Amino acid sequence: MFNAVIIAVLLLFILALSRVHIVLAMVLSALAGGLVSGLGYAKTVEAFVGGLGAGAEIALSYALLGAFAVALSKTGLPDALAHALLTKSKGSATGKQVRQLKGFVIFAILLLSISSQNVLPIHIAFIPIIIPPLLGLFTELRIDRRLIATVITFGLVTPYMFLPVGFGNIYLNEILLPNLSNNGMDTAGGSVVKAMALPALGMVIGLLTAIWHYRKPRQYDLIDIAPEDYEIPVITKTKLALSGVVVLVTLLVQLQTESMIIAATTGLVLFLLLRLVRFSEADDVITRGMRMMSFIGFVMISANGFSNVLRETGDIEPLVENSKALMGDSQLIAAFVMLMIGLLVTMGIGSSFSTVPIIAAIFVPLCIQYGFSLEATIAIIGTAGALGDAGSPASDSTLGPTSGLNADGQHDHMRETVIPTFLHYNIPLLVFGTIAALVL
Repeated sequence: MFNAVIIAVLLLFILALSRVHIVLAMVLSALAGGLVSGLGYAKTVEAFVGGLGAGAEIALSYALLGAFAVALSKTGLPDALAHALLTKSKGSATGKQVRQLKGFVIFAILLLSISSQNVLPIHIAFIPIIIPPLLGLFTELRIDRRLIATVITFGLVTPYMFLPVGFGNIYLNEILLPNLSNNGMDTAGGSVVKAMALPALGMVIGLLTAIWHYRKPRQYDLIDIAPEDYEIPVITKTKLALSGVVVLVTLLVQLQTESMIIAATTGLVLFLLLRLVRFSEADDVITRGMRMMSFIGFVMISANGFSNVLRETGDIEPLVENSKALMGDSQLIAAFVMLMIGLLVTMGIGSSFSTVPIIAAIFVPLCIQYGFSLEATIAIIGTAGALGDAGSPASDSTLGPTSGLNADGQHDHMRETVIPTFLHYNIPLLVFGTIAALVL
C-alpha cells in the first residue's frame, strides 16, 4: 500500500512546480493523501477544515504586520534608508565601491535575519517593512533575488536550531529536550549546542555555496511598487525620530507579549496618535497592508489544514516502520533514513516546531535501539525537525522572503525561493546531520 504522507508531499511539489496555485495544490494534495490512506472523502475534508483554525492567528498576525509596514512607509523611514543607499550606489565611481555596497547590503540583511530569532525575536515581521523599499536598490545593483532569499532563510532557520536563545530556546529547550525526555531518554548533561554544531555548520556551507552560486548580476525591471495615489512623504528629523520610537516600542511589546498581533496593533495605534499617519488614511493603510500579506496568510491557513490531514492519516508511524527494513543494523543508514523521514514530514507540515513532537515519539525508541548517544539523538531529531523548513512551500521561512521579494511581481515562490533554499540547505543538513549522529 502506498504511504499517504509520501504521496501528499510529492503531489504538493509536483502541482506547485506545475504552476498550480500553492493553496489549490495543498487542497488537492490533502484530498489525495486522505483518500490514499483510506480516510475517505468526508473524513479528509473534515480533517482539513478542522485544521484551518490553527492558522487563523498566524494569518491575522501577518495581515496586521502588513498594515504596520504600510503605515511605516507613510512616515518615510524606509524610503529614507532606501534613498540613502540608492544615492550611494549611483554615486559610486568604481565597480569596487558598488561591490562593497552590495556586500554591505547582503551582510546587513543577514545580520537582521539572524537577529530576528534572538536579539529582537520578531521572526519574519521585519521582511515586509525592510525588503520592499529596497527592491529598487537590488535592481540598481543587479542583485540576484535568489541570493537574498537564501540569506534570509539562513537567518530564519540556523539560529533557532543551534543557539538556545529566543526562538532557539523554544525549539531546543522547550520542545526538543522535553519530547526526548517524555519518550524515554535521559536528557541530563546533554549539550544542545554541541549536538547541533555540525548541522549548523552544514547550513553555513549551504549559505556560502548560495552566495557563490548566485553571485552573478541579474537583470530586473525597475518597477515602482507604490500605489497610484502614493504621495512621497515629507521626511523630517522629527518624523524620523518619532517613527524610530514607534518601531522600538513595537519591538518591546513583541518581546513582552510574544504576540505579533498585539505588537502590530500597538504600532498602528501609535502611528495614528502621533499623527504620523492621518486618521483619514487608517482604513486604506490597513486594507492595503492586509492585501499585501493576504497570500502568505491564506497559505499558512491552508498549510495547517494540510498538516492536520497528514496527522489524521496515521501514515507517519508506518512510514518509519516500513523503513526499518532499509536500516538493517547500520547506524549510518538508520540516521540517514530518519533524517529523510523528517524532511518529508516537515515539508508537508511546514513547521519544524510542530514536527518534533510527532517524530520524537517514533525516533527516540529507534535511537535507543540503535545505540545512539543522547547528543547524537538530539542531532538526529533536531536536524530532522529543521529539515524541510527551508525548502517547504508552506514554511514561513520561505513564504516570508517571497512576500518581500515579490512585492513588484518579479520573484517566483517555488522556483526562486523554495528550490534554491531546498538545494542549498537541505542537502548539507542531510550530510552533516548524518555525520553528527555517527561521531557524537
